[in-house]
Amino acid sequence: MYHYATFPKDFTWGVSTSAYQIEGAWNEDGKGLSTWDTFTHAGNIVDGSNGDIACDSYHQLDADLYMLRSLGVNSYRFSISWPRIFPNGQGTVNNKGVEYYNKLIDGLLANNISPMVTLYHFDLPQALQDIGGWESDAVLEAFHNYADYCFRTFGDRVKFWMTFNQPHAIVTAGYGTGVFPPEVKNETGSAPYRVAHNLLKVHAKVYHTYDEKYRANQDGVISITLNTDWVEPKDHTDSRDIEAADRYLQLTLGWFAHPIFKNGDYPEAMKWQVANKLPEFTEQQKKRIKGTYDFFGFNHYTTTLTSPLNFRQSVESYDADR
Repeated sequence: MYHYATFPKDFTWGVSTSAYQIEGAWNEDGKGLSTWDTFTHAGNIVDGSNGDIACDSYHQLDADLYMLRSLGVNSYRFSISWPRIFPNGQGTVNNKGVEYYNKLIDGLLANNISPMVTLYHFDLPQALQDIGGWESDAVLEAFHNYADYCFRTFGDRVKFWMTFNQPHAIVTAGYGTGVFPPEVKNETGSAPYRVAHNLLKVHAKVYHTYDEKYRANQDGVISITLNTDWVEPKDHTDSRDIEAADRYLQLTLGWFAHPIFKNGDYPEAMKWQVANKLPEFTEQQKKRIKGTYDFFGFNHYTTTLTSPLNFRQSVESYDADR
């Protein structure tokens, strides 16, 4: 199915999923409510669909493993449902949820497929949203504790970790346009920037916990998965189009990549554009965030041509021309 011969022998072929989109079993075996359960049950999807059953992966694990083996992949990226492990986001562990992921991980390894685990793919425990969500320090600490538990429980077999999937989508869709939970419509406000600031800080904390407590014995890697549409200048000879393309990338991909992969702080273009909304890191925080990666994780969907005369991306809570 793939042109294997055209790639290096050590190239990793894989497929990926996220928990809410495939698992189903939304209220079975002790799983707690997630914000996506609440969001879809409130009728926010146009056709009324939800993830209550989805692909029924929770009950179809053997079939999933068979299909993965048939595809011939050697890696599988999936996310752990936080409320399936901790129904209230913290406190008592749900052993049935742990058992499910143990079976999945062991099944993958038995088929020579490496598990690649995302700790957070949008499905926040509703109990934590009720106490403030990603704007709450208590929730940040709960995420750190959840991540620590996952490293301790699954890290003997999982060697590839991602803290967050697409934090840009979390903050813009969740706290800007409100089309994702928790439905905060703050298009011209500072909420997306405050939440992004918190995600960067807790990502760094989780990275350092893995680095200091688990890496030596587990020998794994950890980073974050970012996303952006790629953009090119509509006219490669027009400096305004070139600047517009760069500005778009700085204010989307650079929002998270610049602090983590470069210098611990936001891009200068972003500071100039949204200085009145952008929180500041202390020098200690910058040092703590810089370099919190072992690989560059990147989701790409499409490419567009860019000009300052096109349309303004105000709906995504940043002021970049596209």
